Amino acid sequence: QVQLVESGGGSVQAGGSLRLSCAASGFFFSQNDGNHMAWFRQAPGKNREWVAVIRSRDRRTFYRDSVKGRFTFSRDDAKNTVYLQMNNLKPEDTAVYYCAAGSTTMKTVVLTSDIDYTYWGQGTQVTVSS
Repeated sequence: QVQLVESGGGSVQAGGSLRLSCAASGFFFSQNDGNHMAWFRQAPGKNREWVAVIRSRDRRTFYRDSVKGRFTFSRDDAKNTVYLQMNNLKPEDTAVYYCAAGSTTMKTVVLTSDIDYTYWGQGTQVTVSS
């Protein structure tokens, strides 16, 4: 049984930082080349959108344009945990952030759609005030 448990959300002022954690059980990122882990977010009244993705095949990370240079996705295989370091936060980053895990057999794709992910955490609220 796969479980993803997020932590680290909170409220900060614009320009501040937060680090989100996602502890995985039952899903081992490096076990399969097709495995992906991702952070998504959903703001009130908006669709859920991908924020950052890491794929096992080449361990590359991918970011949506609005967070490039501010957010960093990292992983600790020993703890089976991934992190999202968020710096220089902006009010438009306010959302519920979700950790997700999934897999694909296609070698060249990057999974950025929420329908591609099978497992989800419960979400953690991030609020950035101006």
